[in-house]
Amino acid sequence: MNKPVTEAEVESSLYDSDFYEWTQTVSGHLRNGRLPEADLEHIAEEIADMGKRDRRELFSRMTVLLMHLMKWAAQPERRNVSTWKATIDEQREQIGYILEDSPSLRARLIGEMPELYSRATLRASRETGMPADTFARPDTPRIDHLLTLDWYPESLDDL
Repeated sequence: MNKPVTEAEVESSLYDSDFYEWTQTVSGHLRNGRLPEADLEHIAEEIADMGKRDRRELFSRMTVLLMHLMKWAAQPERRNVSTWKATIDEQREQIGYILEDSPSLRARLIGEMPELYSRATLRASRETGMPADTFARPDTPRIDHLLTLDWYPESLDDL
């Protein structure tokens, strides 16, 4: 004789088969105070993943910002025909939103700046055809400096 399937088991299987439906069902249970029926392990996993997604997006946007600031500084003759300024402005704006929503990520960003700068250096080198050591610097730039609106480096020394 088969044991009947519980509502919680159905919800748990929805997590793998129809994620959107799972989010709607579980959020309804949570709003109605029906926590025992909610898939708590999956909820915990999703909350942790949300933080990881924000961190990855922040690191990605900072890498793009650095790379475009490097290209801006290293190739002044291309500033007028590039979309670098628009990209720089967009990355600054989006980084600002992320840090506003999750201020604790600022410390993580500061800690990762050497790695992010290194990644941006490699990308800028590939895109410009310039040697990577062109973009090297003894220290990494300060985040507040990089996020200053309407600031664009005149040379690589300014970064």
